[in-house]
Amino acid sequence: MKRLILMRHAKSGWDDLSATDHQRHLNGRGVKSAKAMGHWLRDEGLRPDHILCSDAARTQETLSGLGLADIPTTFTRDLYLAEDAVMVRILMRQTSNCVLMVAHNPGTALLAARLLGTEPDHPDFDTYPTCATLVADFEIETWRDLKMGTGRLVHFAVPRDIIE
Repeated sequence: MKRLILMRHAKSGWDDLSATDHQRHLNGRGVKSAKAMGHWLRDEGLRPDHILCSDAARTQETLSGLGLADIPTTFTRDLYLAEDAVMVRILMRQTSNCVLMVAHNPGTALLAARLLGTEPDHPDFDTYPTCATLVADFEIETWRDLKMGTGRLVHFAVPRDIIE
């Protein structure tokens, strides 16, 4: 069995008008959301074996907020604004049993919808808001065996679901 934790980066801002999109940082709400999602992952016992993260500032800051610094991580420009097909190709090269992928929309939302056999009954799934996180299991031996529509939903959560 393989498990994917698919997370969109937390809320970023446009405070620094000289920054490029790639350089945008999290705003206050984003920092709070990333920390909350990190607590949620730990509370649910969701600990990845490997992390794949876009090299954009906002995805790296989201990852930092999760508090998973001890897990092997690959930062890659290939995930920056990647289409879902690119994300699948990257995932299929992995060897770890549980992978956390931190990336951007619209690719993240499209990939989540394509992977699942049945979408969650959650009002925010279609929009996949910032810091939304899908956990899906796949009855496969290797990621190379991944097929669309075969994922079993384990969890789908957005920060609003878990922040008190």
